[in-house]
Amino acid sequence: VQLVESGGGLVQPGGSLRLSCAASGFTFSNYYMAWYRQAPGKERELVASITWFSSTNYADSVKGRFTISRDNAKSTLFLQMNSLKPEDTAVYYCNADRRLGITTYTYWGQGTQVTVSP
Repeated sequence: VQLVESGGGLVQPGGSLRLSCAASGFTFSNYYMAWYRQAPGKERELVASITWFSSTNYADSVKGRFTISRDNAKSTLFLQMNSLKPEDTAVYYCNADRRLGITTYTYWGQGTQVTVSP
């Protein structure tokens, strides 16, 4: 199983980035997918999530600025980030999750750094 994030980088406030997460080794379309982020000295937090039928949910801090989407045919998860703020600076992680009865299958990517700075 692999989740490989890409698309992070350095961007100025107000700018945009698009993160991608390429999944392999499991049936992507069966999994609830999400983006998390972790800033230095802070706990990892949920940014956005999307179900297998593309119902979405966002943290209040990113609503109206970020859009999560998925391409099940290409086993890829996306996060379009617009109007970026310095407080969005963090390592962004891709997460896959599925519950079967009492068993939970969860996978994490290695993370991609997003830095928002003038």
